[in-house]
Amino acid sequence: MSRAFVNEDSAANQADTPVERQVSEQPNYVTALGLEQLQAKVAELQRLHSQEAARKDLPDKQHLADMERDLRYFNQRLHSAHVVAPATSTHKVQIGSWVTYVDEHGTQKRVQLVGEDQADAAQGLINWGSPLGRALLGARQGDEVLWIRPAGDLQVEILAIEPAYTTP
Repeated sequence: MSRAFVNEDSAANQADTPVERQVSEQPNYVTALGLEQLQAKVAELQRLHSQEAARKDLPDKQHLADMERDLRYFNQRLHSAHVVAPATSTHKVQIGSWVTYVDEHGTQKRVQLVGEDQADAAQGLINWGSPLGRALLGARQGDEVLWIRPAGDLQVEILAIEPAYTTP
């Protein structure tokens, strides 16, 4: 198509429009703490958006558009959240459980199964819907489960299951 037929205003507006954040198709199960974190994130984004929009000098349109996109995403996540009951079992892995496992190489780890938006692998917070989360969910102490990974499948044994209210 000839450049003469392109609406330059339209092309400029498309460049300013951020790409929407993808929403997972898995159920949005969250812990009570995960729900609080989602609520805090929405409140913080609303506060920042209001501050930016109220600037006496020209507000940063790209920054506003990014915040609006994030607000749409986190509001959707908040409205689709299903809070799960706190994990209390020491016999069966639930969302919220702390799980200590050892892999076939003797590496021992401790993780907590949490909702997608709360996950932070560096802190040991694992999305319940991730390959490791799905392998652990429902397992019992002493069970061996197969963690299916892109780097190669790994057999892990559940050493301990702790309720949600314990901390690392």
